This record gives sequence, C-alpha cells and structure tokens, in this order.
Amino acid sequence: MLLLWTALLSLLLELEAARPRNSWDLGSSTRCVPIPPGMVLCQDIGYTEMRLPNLLEHDTLGEVTQQAASWLPLLARECHPHARIFLCSLFAPICLDRLIYPCRSLCEAVRSSCAPIMACYGYPWPEILNCNKFPAEHLMCISSISNQTSSNRHVIPRASCRDCELREAASVKEILDTFCSNDFAVKIRISKSNFSSPSISQFNMDARIDVLKHGPLLRGEIRPKLQRWLDLDITCVQNLMRMAQSGVYIIAGKVQGDRLVVNKAYSWHRRDKNLMAATRKWKQHRCRSQ
Repeated sequence: MLLLWTALLSLLLELEAARPRNSWDLGSSTRCVPIPPGMVLCQDIGYTEMRLPNLLEHDTLGEVTQQAASWLPLLARECHPHARIFLCSLFAPICLDRLIYPCRSLCEAVRSSCAPIMACYGYPWPEILNCNKFPAEHLMCISSISNQTSSNRHVIPRASCRDCELREAASVKEILDTFCSNDFAVKIRISKSNFSSPSISQFNMDARIDVLKHGPLLRGEIRPKLQRWLDLDITCVQNLMRMAQSGVYIIAGKVQGDRLVVNKAYSWHRRDKNLMAATRKWKQHRCRSQ
C-alpha cells in the first residue's frame, strides 16, 4: 500500500507542475508548515509539510496534534487499511497549490468499516467527517487505493467489538466447560507478518491443526473458516497475539453463518497443567446437556 500511496503522490505532483501557477487559488489564509514530530498519526506518510489551517479547520499545530491523537486508538483496531491515509489527508493535507480532499468513495469505505467499531464504544461517526462533503471520484481527490492483485488474499477486516482477550486456565473443569459450551475448539499455531505497511498485519496458520471439537463444522470446512477468521477479525487476533510474532493457542467459539466467532482463547504451553490435563481428559469427557 505504501508504494501505491507514493505513486499517487507523484501523480499529484506531476499534475501540479503541468497546471498554470495561478489556476489554484488557496487564498492568503493558509501556509505550509512541517508536520510536527508529536503528530504520530501522520509520521512517515510520504511528505513532511502540511497545510495550516487544515481541512478540518484546525488553526494551530497544538490543536492539530491534540485532535489527531484521539484517532490513534481507532487505528490500533486496524478497522480499515486506508484509515490513516484518509485521516491524514484531512489533518495534514499535502502542500500543493490547491487543497486535495479525500474522495467521497474513500470516506465511505473507511466509514463503513470503522464506524461500527466506534459505535461499540458509544461514539458516532462525526459530522465533521460527513462523506457527502467530499468530492466525487471523477474530480481530483485522494481515492481508495484498492488495486490489489488476485494473489493477495488480504481482505478488509470486519468490524469487531469483541476484545477476545487471552484467558488464564483457572481449572480443568472451566476448560472442559468451555469446550462443551462452544461449537468448536482447536489448537493452532498463528504467525504474524506485515502486509504492505507496518500498520497492517496478516496472520497465518501452521499446516497442522489439532481439532478438539468440530461440532457442526465438516472436517474440510475447519481450515478455510479458521483462515477467514484470521483474515477478518483482526481486532480479536491482535489481542491474542499482543506483541508476539507467533504462538500456539487453544481457541473455542461459535459458528455463526459462514463465520467463526471466538469466545475463549488460551495460550498453549506445557507448563500449564490445567490445559494439559483438560486436553487429555476431553476425549473421554461427556458434556452435560446445555
């Protein structure tokens, strides 16, 4: 994605050079200033200077930095791979001879993926980011960078309000009850790799999957549905992985239509006697009727 973004910036600069210098009237009220180091949201985005006031009518660098910081938790949820580009085009617009807005389509794509996560925490999509305010695709604007090759299986993550935190295995009974109350339970190794940008992650499974309980899932469905969960529910998987690049986990959850929803997850290691005992006993364990 970073390469595509760089190509887009180059195109904008070429278009700027090709136009008469008096064709874009910014007025006398704006100025170019360096993007401040404290503005973490828009560091290393391909340019170092921004217009002030910006497209959100912030007049000072202090105000810009403070307001931009409030969006960092949303970016941490990785709700959309283009959310950072969209937000920085507004908070730190690039210094050209005209203001370049994000396209309406880019706003709509980010809103559709990120607004549900904001709603989880009681925050509506703000009116200042009303997508109808932004230009249509055929006008000069920053469009959604979606030219992905067919070999790239990365898809837009689905909004998830679940924190899906790792649980401590408090007792063998608790683990067995977890297996009983859920549709499926598996032990898998997950590894993390970067996708095009350090801020977008991709997760993969090892070839071996230990299926403890498959429930309504056919054996041939388990791997593709687990991979779909890894692709879509980035919020959940990130919380399981934390800062780790790989790990082995026992996960249990429900089958909802064509997707899996993980309800419980345990980090697997041989020092955890409860997990070891529960997985041994599970083969002979009989669940009480739920």
